[in-house]
Amino acid sequence: MAGRAAPTARRARLGAELRKLRERAGMTTTQAAGLLGTSSGQLSNIEVARFGVSAERVRVAAGAYSCTDQALIEALVAMTGDRRRGWWEEYRGILPPGLLDLAEVEDHGTSLRAAHSMHIPGLLQTLDHAREIHRQAVPEMSPPEIEHRVSYRVKRQNVLYRDHAVPYRALIHEAALRMRFGSADVARAQLRHLLDVGERENVTIRVIPFSAANYPGSGQSVYYVHGTVPALDTAQLDQSHGPAFVDCETHLAQYRLLFERLDTVALTPARSRDLVREIAAEL
Repeated sequence: MAGRAAPTARRARLGAELRKLRERAGMTTTQAAGLLGTSSGQLSNIEVARFGVSAERVRVAAGAYSCTDQALIEALVAMTGDRRRGWWEEYRGILPPGLLDLAEVEDHGTSLRAAHSMHIPGLLQTLDHAREIHRQAVPEMSPPEIEHRVSYRVKRQNVLYRDHAVPYRALIHEAALRMRFGSADVARAQLRHLLDVGERENVTIRVIPFSAANYPGSGQSVYYVHGTVPALDTAQLDQSHGPAFVDCETHLAQYRLLFERLDTVALTPARSRDLVREIAAEL
């Protein structure tokens, strides 16, 4: 097993899921290590992603922990074999690790959902809009820092355009559409971009209007990445210090419910497009 100084988000999630299986089985690391033929120290290092783990060991561990969810087991096994370096690695040491983790989680997602109150989702931002947002960051960013953030954000958007692009659904509050970042020309171009990208077969954009009688989860921005099985889903929340990730099954169920409720108050895609056009015409 090779050590990893900086485990990736995917490796960290694999270790965390193995720990969950062990804990559900009611085993200590010492008890589990005895069944797996390893030491408690080695097992702990696997669970915190300091060490990698083979597909065979994942299957053995699942059997020792009496896990019968074959779909989950196969999904965990698949996570052991992907050792490719993603494009985000070029930003390691330049951008905060949480942003690299976000790109990696997103890259492996099977579908994506976003709910935003005050900002256009990052995957839907134009270059100029993204640049203006980062210019207003606190603390203030240097010009090179801004350009690194903008180029990173644009590269993330490839998940919407690549071969076998993932389905993406965005729920955007009308307030976010009316927020001004930069000039009227920048704002109009951003709204036109929403109309253009919304034409893609894999992209659905729906607007929650000011007139909505109920707005569950108001004030939150939630990004939900579906894994190969529901147990491997990830919710990402925007924080002032960087992205926060949630993978607790109870919390994931709550965020899925939130999206279901938001769907009931959002305009249809067609009516959402009409509202975007109306707002753009007012600029």
